Amino acid sequence: MIGVLPGPRAAASAGTALGTRSLTFTYRAALPPVISDLTVDLPAGATTALTGPSGSGKSTLLYLLALMIRPTNGEVVWDRVPASRMADAARSRLRASQVGFIFQDALLDPSRSVLANVCDSGLFAGMRREDAVARARELMARFGVDHREDHKPGEISGGQAQRVAICRALLTNPRVVFADEPTGNLDEDTAAVVWQALTDHAATGATVVVATHDGSLVARADHEVRLDGSGGAELRAVRP
Repeated sequence: MIGVLPGPRAAASAGTALGTRSLTFTYRAALPPVISDLTVDLPAGATTALTGPSGSGKSTLLYLLALMIRPTNGEVVWDRVPASRMADAARSRLRASQVGFIFQDALLDPSRSVLANVCDSGLFAGMRREDAVARARELMARFGVDHREDHKPGEISGGQAQRVAICRALLTNPRVVFADEPTGNLDEDTAAVVWQALTDHAATGATVVVATHDGSLVARADHEVRLDGSGGAELRAVRP
């Protein structure tokens, strides 16, 4: 499947930083591929909704794009560099410095405070602690969890944990944000705040890719990549 999605906000876009070339992923040799021969460029400065039925490979594609797993065949390309040419250390540095990832489950460290969980991504990326704390508190206030900064993840609700995870993902102002069902545990008003934060981040020139079943989010995205459940994909511009 081949397609290039044009960025609608050329002034904000730094071009295409991320894409795939004939990307295929199979969990086991005897099984059909989850992702099959996918070639797509994901533009900077835009939001792309990743859709499809449950089990169609949305989360898998996010993990491939974020260099968390390796493809069976084909390439993930960052800044025109195939990921297969990157050493493990280079892949790790790229994830720490340029990627924000919002998991479907918050995946917070249960032994540490909410504030520490948010700050960790910045510290891994080399931020000064005082800068990480200041940025964390700014984001936590925006998402209404600042009053929970000293609590452990087990002491907050699922919706609050997801908002904390979003703060963690945005802390370093990453070039690319991947979000796996980021509003699934949120009420309508909070979901709107989260989506606005993601679109605002895209407007700075970042690439934002969101796996979602929420049709209202898809309608507000710039582009959609729809996985068909048999390994293929269909691309379309939601907002030309």
